This record gives sequence, structure tokens and C-alpha cells, in this order.
Amino acid sequence: MLTYLSIIVTAIFINNIVFAQFLGICPFLGVSKKTSSALGMGAAVTFVITLATVVAWLLQSYILDPLGLQFLQTIVFILVIAFLVQLLEIVMKKTLPALYQALGVFLPLITTNCAVLGVAILVIQKNFNLMESLTYGVATSIGFTLALWIFAGIREQLDLLPVPKGMKGIPIALICAGILAMAFMGFSGIKFS
Repeated sequence: MLTYLSIIVTAIFINNIVFAQFLGICPFLGVSKKTSSALGMGAAVTFVITLATVVAWLLQSYILDPLGLQFLQTIVFILVIAFLVQLLEIVMKKTLPALYQALGVFLPLITTNCAVLGVAILVIQKNFNLMESLTYGVATSIGFTLALWIFAGIREQLDLLPVPKGMKGIPIALICAGILAMAFMGFSGIKFS
């Protein structure tokens, strides 16, 4: 049980996919202007990362490794991710059209979000079993969503503050992102075993 708790805490705080590993920066910067959009993107990425991680682990364990096709890992994982994102787009367009519009171009970009592929590859590199992989995928997604949501809240507040003209928009957002990354890096000194 401690192993799973360790995976969860580490993935969310200590090795946060955005703030510590610097993966998924494109949607982090692009969809973090409003907390509602950030949470919507977080939910979409959670769906894709969780399913992609499980499917990738199953494909690696039962097809790629036994047949000696490990060299196809990246291509196979990208195809799985692309399929899941297309499925998600179809469902969101029909059931959540407002969120689908709010996410805009960033929804199909989940396919190229390096965080999604990174998590699928990391569970293989870490030799996680299926349940550990699922736990890591969900926890990493929560960490990604937390990063988006916190940053979106900060950006909403920045819009209300008198920021100097040359710092408005992306410059002040990048400074805040750097400070957040340093804050999350502070968790790396915590030993959790």
C-alpha cells in the first residue's frame, strides 16, 4: 500500500509532470487563462493519459516484448494516443460542445502532448506492473491538472492587477510559471518511502 501512496505523492508533487519534468508545457501555457478551461483540459488529459498508460502497458507486455518488437514502442504508443484523442474529440463535440469550443486547437494537440507519451514510456522504463502503471497515470494526470488549475488561477488574478505594460501577458505568466516550478521543486527534498 505504501508503494501506491508513494507513487501518488511523488507523481503529483515531487516529480510533477509540468513543474519538475517540464512536459506538457504547450497546453499548460495555452489553456491556462481560465480555471474552467484548465479543469476541462485536465479532465481530457486525465482520460487520455490513464487509458493510454494502461493500453501501452498491455501492448508492451503482451505484444511488443514477447515478439521482440520493442523498437516499435514509440510509434505504437503514438498511434494509441492519437486514437484515444480522436475518440475523446468525437465524444466531447457531441456531449460538451462549450468545452470543446473552449479547448479549441489544444484538444487535438493532446496527441502531440509529450506528457501523455512520456507517462506511457515512463511506466515501462520504471518496470511498473499494471496497477502501479494505472496509479502512476492517474496521479500524473492529477498533477498535470493541479498545475494547470493553479496557474490558471494565478493568470486570472494577474489580469486584475496593475502589471507594467512590458510585462503584461506571456512575460509575467512565464515568470509566475518559473516561480511555481521552483516551489514544486522544493518538494523534491522530501523523502517519501
